[in-house]
Amino acid sequence: MAGLWVGEAALVTAGRRGRRWLQPLLRSAALWTLKTFDKILVANRGEIACRVIKTCKKMGIKTVAIHSDVDASSVHVKMADEAVCVGPAPTSKSYLNMDAIMEAIKKTGAQAVHPGYGFLSENKEFAKCLAAADVIFIGPDTHAIQAMGDKIESKLLAKNAKVNTIPGFDGVVKDADEAVRIAREIGYPVMIKASAGGGGKGMRIAWDDEETRDGFRFSSQEAASSFGDDRLLIEKFIDNPRHIEVQVLGDKHGNALWLNERECSIQRRNQKVVEEAPSLFLDSETRRAMGEQAVALAKAVNYSSAGTVEFLVDSKKNFYFLEMNTRLQDPYKSFGLPSIGRLSQYQEPLHLPGVRVDSGIQPGSDISIYYDPMISKLITYGSDRREALKRMEDALDNYVIRGVTHNIALLREVIINSRFVKGDINTKFLSDVYPDGFKGHQLTENERNQLLAIASSLFVASQLRAHHFQEDENSRVPIVKPQVANWELSVKLHDEVYTVVASISGPTFSVEVDESKLNVTGAWNLASPLLSVNVDGTQRMIQCLSREAGGNMSIQFLGTVYKVHILTKLAAELNKFMLEKAAEDTSSILRSPMPGMVVAVSVKPGDLVAEGQEICVIEAMKMQNSMTAGKTGKVKSVHCKAGDTVGEGDLLVELE
Repeated sequence: MAGLWVGEAALVTAGRRGRRWLQPLLRSAALWTLKTFDKILVANRGEIACRVIKTCKKMGIKTVAIHSDVDASSVHVKMADEAVCVGPAPTSKSYLNMDAIMEAIKKTGAQAVHPGYGFLSENKEFAKCLAAADVIFIGPDTHAIQAMGDKIESKLLAKNAKVNTIPGFDGVVKDADEAVRIAREIGYPVMIKASAGGGGKGMRIAWDDEETRDGFRFSSQEAASSFGDDRLLIEKFIDNPRHIEVQVLGDKHGNALWLNERECSIQRRNQKVVEEAPSLFLDSETRRAMGEQAVALAKAVNYSSAGTVEFLVDSKKNFYFLEMNTRLQDPYKSFGLPSIGRLSQYQEPLHLPGVRVDSGIQPGSDISIYYDPMISKLITYGSDRREALKRMEDALDNYVIRGVTHNIALLREVIINSRFVKGDINTKFLSDVYPDGFKGHQLTENERNQLLAIASSLFVASQLRAHHFQEDENSRVPIVKPQVANWELSVKLHDEVYTVVASISGPTFSVEVDESKLNVTGAWNLASPLLSVNVDGTQRMIQCLSREAGGNMSIQFLGTVYKVHILTKLAAELNKFMLEKAAEDTSSILRSPMPGMVVAVSVKPGDLVAEGQEICVIEAMKMQNSMTAGKTGKVKSVHCKAGDTVGEGDLLVELE
């Protein structure tokens, strides 16, 4: 499953073993056809709310959506039979506002609440409020939520249930000084994490005392913001582990079963980017042992719902309980900086076989700074892993997302990476494979020539279309159509300039580039968001994101967006006389790399700062990011204060 944030990607192999472990789930799914409620309130938003509402419609159950004021036009609101605004945009005043949600339940007469995941889905106080109002909470009982939702208590319960646990401090860490003392006793590196948290929020790895102090500060702030609970715990960090989850189902008669596993090791900032089922790494013995321990834990808390037990697994297949989520996990995971904006164009690849997309957006939807920046979850499945991977690759190439930044390029690179294909992965995969950050697909010489040939063909096709006018018999101005046999072009890619010669015969362009000749064939419908082209027998799906009169063109090719500059030979010669804009000195200024809210500002005009010193903290999508000085110097001016909302590129601080 690939998470497009903006989300994640899932690969499901449904071979003989895959079908066997799905059977118990399918049998239980048959029970979903039984109508148990007349009306359900969905206490969530986005794709999970849409999924719940779709299921309710199939079961003949009416639904109530809740929403913040900025979500009034969201897809889940339009899908529901009724909708109630529960407050302004901040989650603490809307989707975490228990009083407002309880009032919505009373107002609409909902008999039950489905909380989805995140928000109040694992909040025992919310479950108690529902019980007191005689409203059914669709999920586990309050005892299980309290036991498993609290990482400290769940770890103690796991030990008592003889489940393997990670060495660490089992109490609540009071302050930064105590955090340092505990970390020294455990031994570095350590993991600092929110007791009530999940989804990667409120988690930091610390390798020394300084990182422990910073980690305590950021984790407690993120935990308070996301979960309303700033308690933290500290445990030993297991280096280079795999993250593997086991699905469990329990009923109210003491029965529980496990449904095999998902490999979730491709992560960034403890958030999953790609999930795969089944895991290539586990053998049948380890899989069974993990499943049995997951069931033992579920039974220890009388678990009666669907949930996820997470484990860390080392290279020798030793596994340790990480946490239990009292809910089916499927939250967004991201890589890189979050993006906000409006979806100007959106098209899911549902025309392809073996593809499923879970989303809660449509063309025109806004990706807001207030919530997780997820666009969708993209799932592909096949008869074997090879087929599932190929379908994921094709689905990513056919996914149209315009108006916001997304992670299609990263997801595509991960699934074709040789280490991933072999199953040689761990939770440090991204930092190991991309130590200097992800910079997109690195073109081979043949791929570069293909891109140059495709771009040149698009340029000529657009020029020919511009010259193609239907002459009016009453036109006073005769139109002279140029007769060009060969187009001599200058194409700039990655600061390199290439001479290209293109000619056309019907739908096929013959392109000479770098002493190679390529034939490019396509329909050349320049109005279509997707263009299928054939380059010397190789089929490629590309997207032309933009074309400008000045020759600039953006093309999505092999998942990555490449910027090319194409001019005719004459225009390129004249372009040499054009002045270039001087680059901005970014070392003296600090701009916001993302939209978000300023949480703290650590400097004032006149302060001396060192390179790498924290200047301010920006919170985006409930994750806090420390902004640091690019050089040593004196603060000239500060353009923001705590509480300000900033956009991408906004000036924060200037240095002399």
